[in-house]
Amino acid sequence: MEPLDRTVAARESAELAAACLGEGITSAYQPIIDTARGTVVGYEALVRFPAYGEKDPEAWFARARRAGRAADLEAAALRSAFVHRGTLPPNCFLTVNVSPALLASPEVRQVWADQGPLGGVVVELTEQTPIDSYLHLEPHLNALRAAGAMIAVDDAGSGYAGLQHLLALRPAIIKMDRELVRGIDTDEAKRALMEMIGLFAGRVDAWILAEGIERIEELDTLTALGVPLVQGYLLGRPAPPWQGLDLDLALRLSTRARDATASTVRGVVEPAPTAPSPGAAAALFTNDPDLTDVVLLDGRRPRAVLTEEAARLGVVTTGLVVNVDTPIDEALARSVTREAGSRFAPLLVTDNAGRFVGIARMERLIGKLASTK
Repeated sequence: MEPLDRTVAARESAELAAACLGEGITSAYQPIIDTARGTVVGYEALVRFPAYGEKDPEAWFARARRAGRAADLEAAALRSAFVHRGTLPPNCFLTVNVSPALLASPEVRQVWADQGPLGGVVVELTEQTPIDSYLHLEPHLNALRAAGAMIAVDDAGSGYAGLQHLLALRPAIIKMDRELVRGIDTDEAKRALMEMIGLFAGRVDAWILAEGIERIEELDTLTALGVPLVQGYLLGRPAPPWQGLDLDLALRLSTRARDATASTVRGVVEPAPTAPSPGAAAALFTNDPDLTDVVLLDGRRPRAVLTEEAARLGVVTTGLVVNVDTPIDEALARSVTREAGSRFAPLLVTDNAGRFVGIARMERLIGKLASTK
């Protein structure tokens, strides 16, 4: 190796070692927008390297992989993303990126442990490396979900993130690749594909997030297609925490919102008693003999609808969760995909922050749909 090459290699090695300790790196946060209300509902944390000559995060992670320090750098980036978690605005989630291949690494697992409960965190699986074994990932994804996190898949529709990928991972959020968003206002095939994946997402109880929006025409088309979440330079660039949405864009989106009371779950939602455990739910049934359902909560997020028998036996079957602004026909379409034993159980209804707001009974959903036809 030439002396100059050795000097460059030594400098890069020293820089990488420092970055892996969190030195000279920071995070920027890009807003994620709810198209129905025109409000910010989340932020994606994106690592930045302001202290170094190389600014491209992909170049940094490639360097880390070559040096065998990918897990160290990934953990440092995650810690940077979580620095401002305590000041996250109310009713907003925080999305952090992680390579699927590194989920099992001790370095990354320690970050999750240091964070404690992960409610309000979305773990976005990136495409830096292909997934070789979904079975290997399953326990780590289950542990994240058990801690309160949601799973997102990045760049759906590009690379290896095809339908098999989505079926295996069952993410809560499916991010649509920028290439499928670019020019969607003039491309009928892209619109058809967005609708198809949107239908699939609805059937598996996931949200679509279209990223990379740079033109108002793209935003208008995605809103008309019913895409619930959007992100891109038009709506806000990565920035220090926590930027809001331009007022004109907020008004543009909110005025396009559908009549939620007439055509969505919001119009049939009803309150229900809640409990933190099956035992606590059983006590509620004992105190109120007319009670038919109790909702099991994990923090503020609903987990299941318990009958008296299920509460007393401690049997918990994860319920179907829908947003208050889910169209009624879409909610019913999701319902029929459930196993026969729970197909007609009430739906768990949440707001955009994933907080429990009530239940929607099947008979009321069907009746409401029939009355609007």
